[in-house]
Amino acid sequence: MIVAVNDKGYRIGSSHHNSRISDEMVDKIREMREDMSMKYMEIAQVLNLTKSVVAKICQYERRAQTPYRWKRITKDVEENSTDE
Repeated sequence: MIVAVNDKGYRIGSSHHNSRISDEMVDKIREMREDMSMKYMEIAQVLNLTKSVVAKICQYERRAQTPYRWKRITKDVEENSTDE
């Protein structure tokens, strides 16, 4: 799997483990605000998000990093065993 990382090597955007909104959705939110002049609440209602999430994305307080590079990640299968 290839993921986007910032200049410190941390995952960003959709590849971040806490991401709940796709990069495509972020682009759509910004397009609705910047190109269509929709209000935060209108966007939030259409996309079933909170107004605060929409506002932070539109103001570039969230999801504002651009990839510094792309990193190949290999997913190791870890066996969690409990010894009792």
